Amino acid sequence: MNDNERWVRPLGSAGTAEWSVAIDDSVDGWAHTRLYAVDLAPGQSRTVAAGEWEHVVVPLSGTVSVTAVDADGGTHEAHLAGRESVFAGPTDVAYGSRDAELTVTAEGGPARVAVCGARAAERHTPPFRHVGVADVPVELRGAGVASREVRNFGIPGVLDADSIIACEVVTPGGNWSSYPPHKHDEDRPGVETDLEEIYYFEVAPEAGSPAAAGTDPVGYQRVYGTDARPIDVLAEVRSGDVVLVPHGWHGPAMAAPGYDLYYLNVMAGPGRERSWLICDDPAHGWVRDTWSGQPVDPRLPFGGAR
Repeated sequence: MNDNERWVRPLGSAGTAEWSVAIDDSVDGWAHTRLYAVDLAPGQSRTVAAGEWEHVVVPLSGTVSVTAVDADGGTHEAHLAGRESVFAGPTDVAYGSRDAELTVTAEGGPARVAVCGARAAERHTPPFRHVGVADVPVELRGAGVASREVRNFGIPGVLDADSIIACEVVTPGGNWSSYPPHKHDEDRPGVETDLEEIYYFEVAPEAGSPAAAGTDPVGYQRVYGTDARPIDVLAEVRSGDVVLVPHGWHGPAMAAPGYDLYYLNVMAGPGRERSWLICDDPAHGWVRDTWSGQPVDPRLPFGGAR
């Protein structure tokens, strides 16, 4: 089995009877993060069992309700207004701690939802939280053709949690994201944290352009290793596809001209420090220095004024 076959999961290849996408520790070599995604008909539900995982519910499209039953039997509820699509702007999300069972139900119409998870050493207090869309920081990162929009709903300082780090990134057609290539696969205090990472993708015709019949929205993702830990992935990705990053340099994530690219990132690792510390590939890190003289892509942010 080559690395593309091992670490790239096209839609339909990583599902179960309950979920169209199901990535968890049943995957060989995967230990710290999980991701489930599914399309729900109006009123349809899915439940994630309680256990040693904490979770964040992310509406990808539509509106959902979330009910959590915590370890003490307490019940918590949230209505997530969601959005029309991942390209329409950020969304509110819901967090459930370790040992909290979560049930997600589509409300008022069909919905597509993702449930991100990370192995948690301790129960977090409070055991449930609704993060409103107004509390989700939107960052415009990079410049020029490396411009992208980052929605930081599940990072330290925004969401209190035990181990999970999650965000979503939208990249306009023709731009490069996750760039310069970077890694986070060693525990080096103050420099780098050891985090495995999930990329879940959606791709659509570029905003403002006519969606011609027969379009096949596509993007690309690169992962490559160090001399000590080789990995070699170059994946063509479409909506619903997943790329797993167990280690190594990852990037760029490439939005093909004409197609906007979205990805949901889920990260966690074995260390007790919940922090996203990265190092750039020294062969390409110099690119960051060129951004100071370039404007941010005027197509950003998606779904709203600056």
